[in-house]
Amino acid sequence: MNLRFRMFGWACLLLLGVAAPVSAQVDYNGNDSPWARRASSGPDAEVPGWFYNLGLTGLRAQLVADQPKALLIKYVLPKTPASGQVGVVDYIVGACGQMFQEPHRDGYGEKVFGADGPILELAQVLEACQSEAGRGKLSLTLKRGDETKDVVLDVGQKYGGFAATYPANCPKSNKILVELLEYVAGHQKENGSFGDPVHNAFAPLALLASGDAKYLPAVERNVRWHARETRSDDKRYADLMNWTYMSAAIVMCEYHLATGEKWVLPELQEVYDHLAKAQYLDMSQINPKAKISHPHSFPKGPKDAHGGWGHNPGFEGYGPIAMLTGQGALAYSLMDRCGIKIDRKKHEAAFDFLKRGMGANGYVWYGDQIGGPPQGWADMGRTGATAIANFLSPYSDPVYRERAMAHAKVIGLHPQSFPDTHGSPPMGMAYTAIAANIDPDSFRKLMDANRWLFTMAHCTDGSFYYQPNRDNAGYGSNSRLTASSVVAFIFSIPKQSLVITGRKTN
Repeated sequence: MNLRFRMFGWACLLLLGVAAPVSAQVDYNGNDSPWARRASSGPDAEVPGWFYNLGLTGLRAQLVADQPKALLIKYVLPKTPASGQVGVVDYIVGACGQMFQEPHRDGYGEKVFGADGPILELAQVLEACQSEAGRGKLSLTLKRGDETKDVVLDVGQKYGGFAATYPANCPKSNKILVELLEYVAGHQKENGSFGDPVHNAFAPLALLASGDAKYLPAVERNVRWHARETRSDDKRYADLMNWTYMSAAIVMCEYHLATGEKWVLPELQEVYDHLAKAQYLDMSQINPKAKISHPHSFPKGPKDAHGGWGHNPGFEGYGPIAMLTGQGALAYSLMDRCGIKIDRKKHEAAFDFLKRGMGANGYVWYGDQIGGPPQGWADMGRTGATAIANFLSPYSDPVYRERAMAHAKVIGLHPQSFPDTHGSPPMGMAYTAIAANIDPDSFRKLMDANRWLFTMAHCTDGSFYYQPNRDNAGYGSNSRLTASSVVAFIFSIPKQSLVITGRKTN
């Protein structure tokens, strides 16, 4: 499948940073989204849709509009605690002897972000039952036709509960991380790649962030793959190529900074040369077709979208976006640390693009304009990428750190959109987490608000699952690898083994 569709599933024009209407997770629009999506291969290929994973139970559930205090079971994974106990079309209506209290509010937008309702309530009970006091037994109340019955699932106590400081100083997080690193390393291809640009960023970064030397050969194989796939004169203006170059830049920089390997530097120079040419800085770079295909996004003057990166070099379609421009600014910051000479005017042009799209509260909108109220907010991935770019800026002006702190704090104020990022939600989670890490209080708020996610995405084989979302980018045969790579990366943040996670460099 073309990467354009496989990686980033949005198709709607976005104007002024506000997304066009999209289907909520409850299928209010009648097009069966997201539930009808399927994994073509891999461990979820037999599951008849994209449903919520209910943690270590082995259950997959759908939210339905007319049963807001229940979870409709759509699939039971074989040889899991729920096998033979819970059936398809059962409704889970309570847990631990208590009926679910709150209706779900799932969808997209400030009023519905988060997991309030049965998902959150079940996650809390599921985690608690894995603790020493819980004995590993999960009691569920089912509605089966006209009958109501209770069942008890043995989910075990292998992992226990999360510590208050998780993922730092947390035995459960450590056990999960060990398993995830093995899972991720085991899915590397012979050529060194892990798959798409999301995998090829956060799989090697997670392995490198672990600080475990046994994973260095796998990371090196991936860096060499990036080196082979990138070049300064790349003419492949298709397949969202800038995403590949952003991943390459960040991974190659972190590898060089961690190992001192000098062979990386000329390869990194080629990546810089490409990114410098791909950055939109002049109206001569506009693809003429953009005026016909996206007339409302066509630049009105030389400063409109100036300094940003879009999916491909120059200006095409709806042009540069903050998510890529944040990564581009970050790439320049890391490259500077590696000794690559960065054109400061180009770097500052990227920062200016991001500043123009920054609300008064630190939230970064879709492009280089504020697309809503100055204190408005939504998904935080682009805010996260912008924050870490600002934080690592090589320039002495304090404004960069000030902006980075504002970005981090708005994430702490609104942590509930964490898993619901436009484009690739897992990628957005990773950038959101490292941005929040700039401010310890914001990181704590982010982790506390999303314990439910890490509890419910955890599968019985130790991998993590990509939960239903407003966007499906990356969901499919590699849905477990996507989520597992990102969770491993996030759980490695406290180790501070990477520059983007807090490692100090000279």
